[in-house]
Amino acid sequence: MGLFSQSPTVAARRLAEIERKLDLIIAHLGIDLPPDEHEDVRALALSGQKIEAIKRYRERTGAGLAEAKEYVDSIV
Repeated sequence: MGLFSQSPTVAARRLAEIERKLDLIIAHLGIDLPPDEHEDVRALALSGQKIEAIKRYRERTGAGLAEAKEYVDSIV
């Protein structure tokens, strides 16, 4: 069964598990990831300023409104 054919709760848990495993692999291999280029967008979203976060993401990436909203919604 694919990740997207599951309920949002189950999919979120599976995605979190996949991310955890990737973090372990990255740490084991000693890979240094570049800093999050959207840290300010993340901070805005987490502080409840979703509209400003969406606006900033769009300015940085040239993304459309739907894509930017989806990105910000994935943070919170």
